Amino acid sequence: MGGKKKLSLKQMERMQAKKDEEEKEKKKKEKAAAAPSKDKRASDIVPPDSKNEKIIGELKKMPVLTPYTVATRFNIRISAAKDFLEQLEENGVVQLVSGNHDIKIYKPVD
Repeated sequence: MGGKKKLSLKQMERMQAKKDEEEKEKKKKEKAAAAPSKDKRASDIVPPDSKNEKIIGELKKMPVLTPYTVATRFNIRISAAKDFLEQLEENGVVQLVSGNHDIKIYKPVD
């Protein structure tokens, strides 16, 4: 017998305005999400040459070397950056400061 009561004109007007506002915000969010789609390049698998003087010079400018920083700087995968840092450590270019099985932190040798 009961049921939903009929809304007054003022209430219907408020609901419509709120619905329109939500739709506008939703469209803005969709537009904003679609807009910053930069050209996302695939990361390289092959690390740069560990004996290249230009690359070594660039690494020596960095105070701390982690796989993430090297991967973002040279646009390579993190796994490749880990291997690259291990090669550099063997060559004596970088020195292991701290680390565990998850992350290793290096610093350039002076």
